[in-house]
Amino acid sequence: MRHLYTFTLIAAVAEAGSMRRAAEDANITASALNRRIRRFEAEFGCEIFERLPGGVRLNPAGEMILHHFRTIRSDLQRVQGQVADLSGERRGHVRVACSQALLPYFLPQQIARYRADHPGVSFAVNVRDRAQAEAELQSFSSDLVLVFEPVSLVDFEILHAAPQRVMAVMRADHPLAAQPEIRLRDVLAQTYVLPTARYGVRHILDRAARRLQHSLAPAVETESFELIRHYVVHERAIGFQIPIGLRVPAVPDAPDALVARPLAERDVPRGAVFLGQMRGRTLPVASARFALQIAAALAGLPD
Repeated sequence: MRHLYTFTLIAAVAEAGSMRRAAEDANITASALNRRIRRFEAEFGCEIFERLPGGVRLNPAGEMILHHFRTIRSDLQRVQGQVADLSGERRGHVRVACSQALLPYFLPQQIARYRADHPGVSFAVNVRDRAQAEAELQSFSSDLVLVFEPVSLVDFEILHAAPQRVMAVMRADHPLAAQPEIRLRDVLAQTYVLPTARYGVRHILDRAARRLQHSLAPAVETESFELIRHYVVHERAIGFQIPIGLRVPAVPDAPDALVARPLAERDVPRGAVFLGQMRGRTLPVASARFALQIAAALAGLPD
């Protein structure tokens, strides 16, 4: 919408930190962009950018302007969705920030199910850790967050929480694979692979190890749960994941097939996958309806 174009340019400059880079992205000249923002500042009554030797950054007034723009854009998207619903054809764009565990199975299934009924709705899915996901809500970069054990809940409105046990993932011929439930002290005596401290699984395991007066010493530490899943096949190590991110056969068909065993809850308490949105925000129609579907799907997960 044309009357929001200036705000879009302001957001682009704030993100790029440079008039020149933002102008290149917007396919206009830097001088034209600078004149447009100067004109806005004159009409608004104050400057919104600090001009620095290496670029620009928003000042406090600019931060308020950008937050106002994001709120307006969100409200317009909500109204557009409501108008589309009047015609019986739902449209919109749903932006989701999520933990890696939701990517392989749960989220693709839910998005495909939603689009089967509403093909006019598109999705953007961004992989984010716990802190990044909450920041996405605050900046209106995402409508919904699906994250395991968020860092804080100050501006986070919980729509649903689904309990999840921490699972040990290993080859079927691993010495611990025959046990239906595994004690943490037994795991710590083996070779194991861990996600970094940014992730909820690691946060829970760190706390559990401290209670046992142990410090974690992984053979491999990584930000990729995909790497963990594949690495345990090669060294007969133990990795960790939550059930929503796993799909392993009940009966392994080969010694190097993966199996998953729950860690004893007396050692490692359950965490939870949280579905949430920005507190106080009214979501666009498509995002709000998708959130209802996700909440119902989470509620139907096995305990």
